[in-house]
Amino acid sequence: MAIPEQTAALLKSARQIYQDLPADAVLILAETGIDWEAVRGKLGNCRLLIAAQGRAATAKLKELPGVELLELDPVAMPIVDRMSLALLRAVATEQLQPGAHVVVLYNGIAAEQGRPEPIDSLSVIHLGEHLERMSAHDLRMLDTRVPLETLRLVVDLATEIGREGRENKPVGALFVVGDTKKVLSMCRPINFNPFRGYNTEERDLRDRRVREQIKDLAQLDGAILVGRDGVAVAGCMYIDVPAEGITLSKGLGSRHWTAAAVSRKTQAIAVVVSQSSGTVRIFQNGQVVLHIEPLARPHVWQPFHLETADDPEPEIQEPVGD
Repeated sequence: MAIPEQTAALLKSARQIYQDLPADAVLILAETGIDWEAVRGKLGNCRLLIAAQGRAATAKLKELPGVELLELDPVAMPIVDRMSLALLRAVATEQLQPGAHVVVLYNGIAAEQGRPEPIDSLSVIHLGEHLERMSAHDLRMLDTRVPLETLRLVVDLATEIGREGRENKPVGALFVVGDTKKVLSMCRPINFNPFRGYNTEERDLRDRRVREQIKDLAQLDGAILVGRDGVAVAGCMYIDVPAEGITLSKGLGSRHWTAAAVSRKTQAIAVVVSQSSGTVRIFQNGQVVLHIEPLARPHVWQPFHLETADDPEPEIQEPVGD
């Protein structure tokens, strides 16, 4: 099977960019049959990742030497979302490091349904600039009763806290979103509720001023509860929920265990900001379903390292600690 001329030209360009930049990998989003051995030959010594959909395509690519495979669920989605999902999967499986440069080849122009065109587009992605933004796309993959708009508000706020800290100091935080009545039944106050007595508008996360005030409140001990409508309900709350049967990576502290446990016992989504690294982790049904690295955070407090199961990150233990 001959490679179309435009695909061959793009492969040549990808190889040149990979060498000149230099990049860490070439990623191809596969949509149609192609002579993969010829592709491998055109790319030379470039490190090649292929994101394939479907069992048949995956099985065939597993037999191809010199290729790292990213298996994606065969779900219809826009090409931008599929690119984001592939890159996030590569980071999650440690095939790519946060901050990597990736040359991406894909079919970016809509074609007749059932007859995808060969590769027609090339993009250069720097994960240090794009990973946080792309992670927001992945929120729509969560199976949750919490509206996407509310989730994005809380995740964006948590990411800002992890990146910026407060008053030149790192800050950890725990947000619990949704299923508020049940979550409150598991809570007791550590301090005065900072949201008590304020009307709905003064507690609505859609207001930038409210989000800035919550950044200050995040320095206080305890969880912040947010309703599914995006309105803050309570703060400084100790969540008393057992963590039996929960399994987490080594080095994650009580804040993460609490998030896992409450997300397992309720329909809520828990969002944790790690005080030591600024990493944001999203918990659902007792498990981490997404994590976002604070790649723009100034490395003042400790050198950056990618979390692994055997590489514990230091955590400050608090009632709902890191």
